[in-house]
Amino acid sequence: MLKDKVAIITGGASGIGESAVKLFAEYGAKVVITDVNEEAGKKLAEEVKSKGGEAIFVKADSSSAEDNKRVVDEAVKTYGKLDVAVNNAGIGGDAATVGDYTIEGWNKVIGINLNGVFYGMKYQIEAMLKNGGGSIINVASILGQVGFAQSSAYVAAKHGVVGLTKNGALEYATEGIRVNAVGPGFIKTPLIDQHLDQETQDFLASKHAMQRLGKPEEVAEMFAWLASDKSTFVTGAYYAVDGGYLAQ
Repeated sequence: MLKDKVAIITGGASGIGESAVKLFAEYGAKVVITDVNEEAGKKLAEEVKSKGGEAIFVKADSSSAEDNKRVVDEAVKTYGKLDVAVNNAGIGGDAATVGDYTIEGWNKVIGINLNGVFYGMKYQIEAMLKNGGGSIINVASILGQVGFAQSSAYVAAKHGVVGLTKNGALEYATEGIRVNAVGPGFIKTPLIDQHLDQETQDFLASKHAMQRLGKPEEVAEMFAWLASDKSTFVTGAYYAVDGGYLAQ
């Protein structure tokens, strides 16, 4: 489905990003994994290669414009082109009301979750135009559509990602570049297990119509479809992968 496509996946060393790396490689893509966690990223690249796939790891901070440019340059240098980018890196940030949110905390969330997507797109688009097109998948959230108390920076950033996605889609639709957003619900990742007790996880699960948390691979399958030639008339869209959270 993704045979010989070159794909960058940011935040690719764990959680949803890790599942996407494995799935893309399984579908035949050449994957450029980026993350701040060098140990986990290198280990994942080796795992992909041990199973016959193609992958490299580039340590990068998504909130750095320079790092985003370097990732694109490495992808083109190694594989000759760029077809797909999944701008997945993100953090949850502090839990606080708007009036109590720290300036430092706000800037950190916006820097990674929104600025990072813009920086990625800026350099990814440049490379894709030389290649005649491509597919950019920006990872928003259900909170790119609705609010969530004590998460103002995250909610603002993810709403921004949806708007940025629509603008990019409009601007490059006739140049072969498709830009779409995916909005996962609450997904059961190691980060969730690490920071939330079972009672909290059960509460979050109850907010979804399916009464469970999502699985990383369920989100990765949506990425793969949007990255593939099966979705060639799809751009500027927002796809919730949320077990019915937004339907309620």
